[in-house]
Amino acid sequence: MAAAERIAQVRARLAQLRAEELALEAELCALEPEVEPEPEPEPGSIGGSNLSRDDIQRYSRQLLVPEIGVRGQARLRDSAVLVVGAGGLGSPCALYLAAMGVGTVGLADHDAVDVSNLHRQIAHTAAAAAAGARKTVSARAALGRLNARCRVRTHDALVDSANARQILGAYDVIVDATDNAATRYLLNDACVLLGRPLVSGSAVRLDGQLTVYNHNGGPCYRCLFPAPPPPAAVATCAEAGVLGVVPGVIGTLQALEVVKLLTGRKAAEPPSLLLFSYASHPHFRSVRLRPRSPACAVCGDAPTVTALAADYPAFCGAGPTDAAPDWQILADPAQRVSCRELSRALQAMAQPDPQPGSQPQPDSQPQPDSQPDSQPQPDSQPQSDSQPQPDSQPQPDSQPDSQPQPDSHPSLLLLDVRDQTQFEICRLPGAVNIPMDQLARRRAELEQAIAALRGGPVYAICRRGNLSQLAVQYIRGTLGYAECYDVAGGLVGWQAEVDEGFPIY
Repeated sequence: MAAAERIAQVRARLAQLRAEELALEAELCALEPEVEPEPEPEPGSIGGSNLSRDDIQRYSRQLLVPEIGVRGQARLRDSAVLVVGAGGLGSPCALYLAAMGVGTVGLADHDAVDVSNLHRQIAHTAAAAAAGARKTVSARAALGRLNARCRVRTHDALVDSANARQILGAYDVIVDATDNAATRYLLNDACVLLGRPLVSGSAVRLDGQLTVYNHNGGPCYRCLFPAPPPPAAVATCAEAGVLGVVPGVIGTLQALEVVKLLTGRKAAEPPSLLLFSYASHPHFRSVRLRPRSPACAVCGDAPTVTALAADYPAFCGAGPTDAAPDWQILADPAQRVSCRELSRALQAMAQPDPQPGSQPQPDSQPQPDSQPDSQPQPDSQPQSDSQPQPDSQPQPDSQPDSQPQPDSHPSLLLLDVRDQTQFEICRLPGAVNIPMDQLARRRAELEQAIAALRGGPVYAICRRGNLSQLAVQYIRGTLGYAECYDVAGGLVGWQAEVDEGFPIY
């Protein structure tokens, strides 16, 4: 048998075994809550250490650290920690807690593993993403492979006002590894009401931060932020992106803070906020926090929040997921076109004798000679400039390959208003890139491109069809050009409606 053939067989078998492992983990997650846990065996008395022989061997290098020692290790073993969010922050945090010997680790998440998670959510695998495994199941498998002595409880549910006290009440320390304001306020209030410390972390783009709330006279989250920020001001990884290692740094430090809390080493530390930045030197700085606010609505001297609110998403103006917002800015549906309509317009422009200013036909009236939407034309394939030539230095406001020729008279203008970084990931052929925040500054350039159309339409497109609506407002309102339309759904819609092979990020 040729080596290549055997390699293919081994890989196929491994993929099968990994899928079977995930299925078995899911079955265990479903069955274990129905069975009373077996009592832990009494630790063997090894020289009076109250640790078993296996514990001493496994954690020997940790036991040698005076700040941990035998007493600290025993405290870790006897403790229970809940990690809310099994993603970029929760993955390294939970893995290290299990590895260091925390007796019980709870995992709360209501999401499934996606391939876009894998660059930062290190508890999950490509096999889990391919299977669409639940994050709690996938993370449980990772913790079990690392330390089978750690009891892992899974809560495959959205932590909300109805279940928060019941779930959190079974744990000694709570870790907030989420990325939305609604859950942050919910976990904060629940921890104050239950008397639990909250280890909170966040990471987006190149920056992260970490603090411990509701501990040792320090503030809670509401002390610092009595009112939630506007939803538009809250950046998420799904919208702003994140360098994979950044949540790894913060999540690992969250595990460190948990260990300090469980072993009693945190008591003497004043409340502080740790800031991390990829771009700063040094990378870390610490900011002293003021103590608990007597006027705080939940932990103050006369609290007004004495129970969990009924609707935290309403309080924050945004839900507890990282789903992309769906803005409804353009009230007139005639100012928006579907991705299929744009596809037909682009195909018509590619014909030998395009008609300047021609409009795409509505979805209900396809042209006889138009190609089916399920069969995109070769010129609709995405282009990628993600690997520039070594000696090329593109300027922020200059995209030579995306600018119309001054003497050309195209029948339409496809205006991509994403930033240059996103434009270089993927784009539709012929798109002109002027980011939304540069439209006013590059007005002359835009007006020149519109003038070349001789009355033809402008189609504004972005990632999901949100910013492009603002672009249509600007072009119609400020520039006074009425033949401007938003492409509803943006490039995500293009992939769903026109070209399944178009890359989505």
